[in-house]
Amino acid sequence: MGFYSCSKKEQSTANPFFEERWETPYGIPPFDRIANDHFVPAFEEGMRQHLAEIDSIVSCDEKPTFDNTILAYDRAGAMLQRVSSVFSMLNSAETNPEMQAISEQMMPRLAAHNDAIQMNDALFARIDAVYNARHSLALSAEQLRLVEKIHTRFVRSGALLSEELKAELKAINSELSLLQVRFGNNLLAETTSYKMVLTSAQLGGLPATVREAAAEKARQEGKVGNYIFTLDKPSLIPFLTYSTERALREQLYKAYVSRGNNDNEYDNKQIASRMASLRYQKAHLLGYRSYADYVTSNQMAGSPEAVFELLDGIWVEALRTAERELADMKPSFIADNGEEATFEPWDWWYYAEKLRVKRYNLEEAKVREYLALDNVKGGIFTLANRLYGITFRPIKAALYHAEVEAYEVIDNNDAPLGVLLFDFHPRAGKSGGAWCGRYVPQSYDATGKRVPPVVSIVCNFTRPSGSTPALLSIDETETLFHEFGHALHSLFAEVKYAGLRGVEGDFVELPSQIMENWAFTTAMLRQYAVHYRKDDVMPDDMIRRIHRSSKFNEGFAMTELLAAAFADMEIHSLTSADEVDVKAFEQKVLGEKRGLIPQISPRYHYTYFSHIFDGGYSAGYYFYIWAEVLDKDAFQAFVESGDLFNAEVAARFREEVLSRGGTRGGMDMYRAFRGADPDKRALMIARGFIDDYNLDIEEYDPSAPVEVIRVDTREQARRIAEESRRRRAEEQAQKEAQEAMAKPQPIVIATTEAADTEVAEEGKSEEATIVEEATTEGVEPTEQEVAAPAEMAAPSEMHAIEERALPTDAEPTSIGRIEGTATLPARRGIEAVEATGSATAVAEPE
Repeated sequence: MGFYSCSKKEQSTANPFFEERWETPYGIPPFDRIANDHFVPAFEEGMRQHLAEIDSIVSCDEKPTFDNTILAYDRAGAMLQRVSSVFSMLNSAETNPEMQAISEQMMPRLAAHNDAIQMNDALFARIDAVYNARHSLALSAEQLRLVEKIHTRFVRSGALLSEELKAELKAINSELSLLQVRFGNNLLAETTSYKMVLTSAQLGGLPATVREAAAEKARQEGKVGNYIFTLDKPSLIPFLTYSTERALREQLYKAYVSRGNNDNEYDNKQIASRMASLRYQKAHLLGYRSYADYVTSNQMAGSPEAVFELLDGIWVEALRTAERELADMKPSFIADNGEEATFEPWDWWYYAEKLRVKRYNLEEAKVREYLALDNVKGGIFTLANRLYGITFRPIKAALYHAEVEAYEVIDNNDAPLGVLLFDFHPRAGKSGGAWCGRYVPQSYDATGKRVPPVVSIVCNFTRPSGSTPALLSIDETETLFHEFGHALHSLFAEVKYAGLRGVEGDFVELPSQIMENWAFTTAMLRQYAVHYRKDDVMPDDMIRRIHRSSKFNEGFAMTELLAAAFADMEIHSLTSADEVDVKAFEQKVLGEKRGLIPQISPRYHYTYFSHIFDGGYSAGYYFYIWAEVLDKDAFQAFVESGDLFNAEVAARFREEVLSRGGTRGGMDMYRAFRGADPDKRALMIARGFIDDYNLDIEEYDPSAPVEVIRVDTREQARRIAEESRRRRAEEQAQKEAQEAMAKPQPIVIATTEAADTEVAEEGKSEEATIVEEATTEGVEPTEQEVAAPAEMAAPSEMHAIEERALPTDAEPTSIGRIEGTATLPARRGIEAVEATGSATAVAEPE
């Protein structure tokens, strides 16, 4: 199935992108009327309109002002923004050969379009005039920040270069945009083409649910009676974890890590090497020592040195812990394979699971039975309602695939927040991993009315099979909480100017990663962890064992994550345009330089590292680790309050972080919420690398009764929000005066937050081909913009799910809970709340 009309060959008579507005619920794109042949005409008309709007700014006879230059620029390109958002999202969630061809055709053209604007001398002269006069224009704090961000973007995009150097930079941007598309298309082809077909005799050790999913895949492929395993994580990881067939584990693992490295038409080695060289050349043209310097100068980190300091500070303990984990698994491995056998990377998952069962009597296959997808979805709704008082109502709309679900999200004052889409399962034409993005960004219309966003969470969770619903692993459950956090960030946005929507890349994962901290608390598990057949809540003893094993295998998890971050930073710290052998370079910087043990591979090898070569995380994969310092420390605000669901703390987090977009710097937002700088020890303790004080969420008490929550969360959230706004207004002047006198310096993390530093959109890369600058976003492709999602994983044990980099229009996003009185689920569904006037947001499992 595809989105309704996209496979049509004939030209549609009415192109929906030419309509001023879509008469659909919340302005959801009219997927049933969108055809592939609509995109190119819409891109072309969008670029034409955008250039006309820029020409109007340039030709204005009046003196440059905020309104006639900065605001006009910020509002320009509405049509291009709309078609770009829809195309980039669909090209990852529901692509086809025709859309991929459109991507290769349009990406260089869009890059050239962006360059034509960013290097427009007359336009920059007007922007520069406003920038130089900014302190005499009586601008508000947000207006001043917008002026400074836009000016910085132009400078970082080459506005000050000579005509000769501009031409050189344009050529680099064009080539990068095309290489990025090809890298992603190659990876998708390599991933989807591989299938390991097995017989029943080759399924030793695999749980029934894994067998059923493989049998269903074989039936879909016309191989009834066989079992098919693929390189999608929901198929790959269970096989590596449970299969007793070591040779087959090796075969599947090698197929996964060899993607893009098979010396065939889909080989990515030369593409990755060329992109790294071009990025250095771009940074050098713009006056930077390396591409990593170019990127980090505009982030919280401020420099590659600060990033390496953070990573190196964790690496030693992570690797040491991983080596202890390996030693603990060796006896079992030797018993199975003999003294002469060598422990290999494809053995790690299998023997780690055996050790977990032995040490904690905890089988993930048994835990999965309590993590039915519908119930976990109900859990995240419940959490959001409990924290923020928001509710979810299922709605009907024409969507791009029959499996996609839609919910309207209602705020605690009954105002609409936006729409949230869920697309849970893998299929042909869908990229791997999990991500969150927007089809429609939050904005304000000409009358000042808030335009709610349309946000989408896309995953690749195992499908239901027969009478068995979709069951999640521990990692997949954390992934859903994580993406839900991104969705909340977009849904709560209250940003007036498009150019201030985005936050620093190393701040963007805070809203998502903080949500993971709630996933396996006792209170939340008692809320949503219900056995899919027996209808009973997860036993207290299993909850205790999950908590006790929470730090199990963290050495492996952090080491493979850090290895990928080092690989990214090292290749983008090169100070020469010489192209490198990426395989040899990886071995040099990870094996020789840092002593990575051969039993652990980096989470991504260069040839399938789409975060950095087909996404927005080039010289930025460290974002996850930087943000983990923030999220672990931020969660302590709830722990310290004595209530993990403290509505006042949640309201402050929403007010100071989730609603503000990029109207303030990331560290300023963090300090406003936490009242202090982040402490790196919180991450080290949570990962089990140091043992200072206990960050476990709550003491386990098997005799504690199952809680029944009875609180008017909507009224409480409304009251707290009003109080927060009043307090903020009273304290703002005093706070600004204090900050001006003595701005506090970071205790643990070095930051650079100069007033004129651009805050790049999260999840974007400089060679972005879907041009956000050409939209009402008002954000040109910078070093953190990206045209299409790229595989990405949140740091979590065993990493059974990848997360994808956000699409061009994507911003942080996340979800909420249901209103009213919380009770235990009566049956399989999470009827966690007795609704008080609005429908519950949780559907019963089929």
